[in-house]
Amino acid sequence: MKIVKFPHPALRYESVLLTSIDKKVHLAVGGMLDLMFEAKGLGLAANQVALPYQLFILNMDVLNGVESDKASRENAGVFINPQIIERKGSIEGDEGCLSFPDLYQKVRRAKTIRALAYNLKGEAVEITASDLASRAWQHEVDHLHGVLYIDKMGTIAKLSARATLKQFEREFERAREKGEIESDAKIKEELDALAKLA
Repeated sequence: MKIVKFPHPALRYESVLLTSIDKKVHLAVGGMLDLMFEAKGLGLAANQVALPYQLFILNMDVLNGVESDKASRENAGVFINPQIIERKGSIEGDEGCLSFPDLYQKVRRAKTIRALAYNLKGEAVEITASDLASRAWQHEVDHLHGVLYIDKMGTIAKLSARATLKQFEREFERAREKGEIESDAKIKEELDALAKLA
């Protein structure tokens, strides 16, 4: 398992609802937690590791103000089949993404959200989040629908990110030429097969 980088097709895949929380989900979450903590990320969505499931994790310690080197896996949030049911206010702030290394731009998001999801035990949870936690929630839920933060950037941010995005595209094509990344059709076929098992 690894974090896929833009423009990997899995990042645009519309994730499917999970119908059970079985061993494969627990294993996926474990792998995602390892990757998120290794990369010192705030969150990670399943399609960022090429899994087509409505599932994401958040580093709750960092979102609550704990320094990243003191963050604990035990306190990480695991959210399955999440949906945002209410958005309030509006705030602009810097946003980054583990699938876009070192690219930070201003993105406007709702200041506060209310959301529903299931945890790893299958229990329904209701969350109210504001500021950074709200931003992280919206960012990860977007991922699950194939929407990326670059889609939400304003005109100036898009212009200033253009050269970096082109560089990501060149690196992706080089990796594909070396045979490190399969064709888009093959990746879609694999995602579709996994989605049927959800």
